Amino acid sequence: MNMLHSLKETSQNLGREISRAWDSLSDGWHELLSRSSSALTHFKRNQTDTSDTGGALAAFPSWSLLAGELEETARDVVVRIELPGMDKDDCQIRIEGNVLHLSGEKRFERETDDSTYHVMERAYGAFERSIALPRNVNTDEAEATFKNGVLTVRLPKEGSDKGKSITVS
Repeated sequence: MNMLHSLKETSQNLGREISRAWDSLSDGWHELLSRSSSALTHFKRNQTDTSDTGGALAAFPSWSLLAGELEETARDVVVRIELPGMDKDDCQIRIEGNVLHLSGEKRFERETDDSTYHVMERAYGAFERSIALPRNVNTDEAEATFKNGVLTVRLPKEGSDKGKSITVS
């Protein structure tokens, strides 16, 4: 009888732990989807170009997060996007109305051709992401900087609706 009671207690404890783990996983996915769904970005690869990658790109993911934040101050709308593994010349910014369009390419670089990947979580290729701005901005006075893998676009508020490309400095 004592062994049956012990098994029942173990089963209940295991059930509670599984339920707690499921709730934690569920909460994590819910937060990821609610807070970062717009950061999920598709990277398009040229499937015919395998000359410099040895075909390795085909195994890498084609979706990745370009995490960002949009902040509004008294004077500006500030957009920051994390672009790990990229340089300022790898991205282009265009503003049309109250939408910022970011496009570019994350290039694959390989140190050697005789290696095997065991983890493949980084995406490579061309991408485009659009971010709705909370108000119209002055595109003539917009500035973009790139530092430590983070692109920062500062947009003074109360501008016109005309489109403009911005050079990253």
